[in-house]
Amino acid sequence: MNREIKDLIEISRFYGTDKDFVIAGGGNSSFKDEETIWVKASGQPLATLTEDGLVALSREKLHEISGKTYSEDPVEREDQVKTDLYKSILDPSQNRRPSVETSLHEIIRYKFVVHLHPTLVNGVLCSRNAKNMTLQLFGDRVLFVPYTDPGYTLFKKLEAEIIEYRKKFGEDPKIIFLENHGVFAGAETTEEIRNIYGEIISTIEKRVPQVSDIEPLPYIPIMNKVLPAIRMMLSDDKPKVIRYRHNTLIAKYYSAQFEFHKISLPLIPDIIVYCKARYLYIEHSSTAEKILDSFRSQLPRFQNEYGFLPKILIIKDMGIFAIDDNYVAAESALDVFEDLIKISHYALQCGGIKFLTPDQVEFIDKWEVENYRRKVAKSAGGENRMANRTAIITGGAQGFGAGIAESLYKLNMNVVVADINEETGQAFVARLNSSKTTGRAIFIKTDVSDPDSVKALVASTVSDFGGLDLMVSNAGVLRAGSLDEIEPDVFSKTTAINYNGYFHCAKYSSEVMKLQNQEKPDYFTDIIQINSKSGLRGSNHNFAYAGSKFGGIGLTQSFALELAPFKIKVNAICPGNFYEGPLWSDPHKGLFVQYLQTGKVPGAKTIEDVKKHYEDQAPMKRGCRLEDVVKALLYIVDQEYETGQAFPVAGGQVMLG
Repeated sequence: MNREIKDLIEISRFYGTDKDFVIAGGGNSSFKDEETIWVKASGQPLATLTEDGLVALSREKLHEISGKTYSEDPVEREDQVKTDLYKSILDPSQNRRPSVETSLHEIIRYKFVVHLHPTLVNGVLCSRNAKNMTLQLFGDRVLFVPYTDPGYTLFKKLEAEIIEYRKKFGEDPKIIFLENHGVFAGAETTEEIRNIYGEIISTIEKRVPQVSDIEPLPYIPIMNKVLPAIRMMLSDDKPKVIRYRHNTLIAKYYSAQFEFHKISLPLIPDIIVYCKARYLYIEHSSTAEKILDSFRSQLPRFQNEYGFLPKILIIKDMGIFAIDDNYVAAESALDVFEDLIKISHYALQCGGIKFLTPDQVEFIDKWEVENYRRKVAKSAGGENRMANRTAIITGGAQGFGAGIAESLYKLNMNVVVADINEETGQAFVARLNSSKTTGRAIFIKTDVSDPDSVKALVASTVSDFGGLDLMVSNAGVLRAGSLDEIEPDVFSKTTAINYNGYFHCAKYSSEVMKLQNQEKPDYFTDIIQINSKSGLRGSNHNFAYAGSKFGGIGLTQSFALELAPFKIKVNAICPGNFYEGPLWSDPHKGLFVQYLQTGKVPGAKTIEDVKKHYEDQAPMKRGCRLEDVVKALLYIVDQEYETGQAFPVAGGQVMLG
């Protein structure tokens, strides 16, 4: 990698990680020498750009696009231009799509070009006074280009403007402002690019007061009764994810219809790509019932008028809510819409807001390139039946629970790791989130024996994802010992976690699942207890654990009968011994140590003796493994005609009659 490419990647990441300059992976950057231009590939975010995210193209072949005559039909013309753009790629085998703005980068003669959408700059560029204000602030050495539809039309417009600029000043403009779009900066070094953007921002800051006092506002608990219902009303065969945001700036624009109108239309192309062109506002929000009644009455009208379901919902006193296919897409939509609010706020101080026209909106919405960007933004991680559903896993920070959480996360699910061990849990979800999927992992400290703790767990899950599809009640404790050894407080603690904890999980998760079923009666959800083979057969010197697990089977069957009308399936998985996990293998308090110390295995002198004794009891001659449990769990979720069952996963050690 040469020095210039390193510089390009460095400056791309510098601006790409700053939401004041780039939202949702937008913006672009390039470097060119005499023969080649390297430009960020379409769909690649600046924030994480690597050399693999660049496309190298022949400048000579790109020049041919400028001189060619294309179809008058916009759709056919853009397809023809795209074909020629592809012909310019030096290595088509890399299967990277060059940015549609590649030709714009090419006609600017500077080595480095960085195109960004700074919020403050767009506050000026999306105002009715955009042209006059840029001239007042920066003089005539900057180039201002009135709004032009992206693609070939913008390329030809900008080409003509630059040619005229060269005739006047003898060089290319270093700053190009695009009305209702963003800004291009060109220079021979990335250091000069930084200086240019620094000067742009500081100049505008002197004229336009900053939004610097934004304070977060709380999530309102009544939304826990609203979001699961709305989620289902907006879901097709796959459930949506809902993300929310609430702060003092947002509050200025949800207070009344006339305030909402100031943020009710798109200002730049990215807003249409991520949020669509219309947004649903609910003013009557004093109760959950009023919110849902208003939503139910407005939704059909909205869909009939605009032809799509809302992706952005603004609820008075509650905040903004983004609804999309997955967590990543919903979070991006939130970022983009909050940026719209900020741009509108600045534009009001610069002479008033200039929204995109209906024709401009229609062009962007139907433009194949932007549809491709939508597809790329959503498709990272692939699809499967479990993708983008939301699961809670109690006791999820280690052992079977962590294994289940990680397996579900790799299937692009959103996972909530609930555990009493905060340090371990936080480190675990940080590791999960370091990998690239469309889902999200969060940790919530939870004591399943405390009903308030579990209730808060479920509420937090709804506030983060909009609903709940799978509750895995896995948290448990085991203290082996005889009647002579186990004290009442130990017995009570074991029961409180293994038995009461399962009840708490089922009680509060089923409340959310019922709300979802009311709106979508054919939608199935699941409550699964990770039980034990000891729940199917008594366990010597282990009555506290076995008794709580036997009770869990009774709860499973009873819950299943009660919840079946709501399409909530309740089942238990009864694993055999998981010898690799801390329950058995912890060197200080694991079961191998406990059983050796209590003499549960006659004649055993070492931990290995105890382990072999238990392995030999299973016909399959091994302990249960994580993948065995995950396969059983996925089967249970996939089928729709099994409920109230206890599935042994014990290598034949326990068989149902």
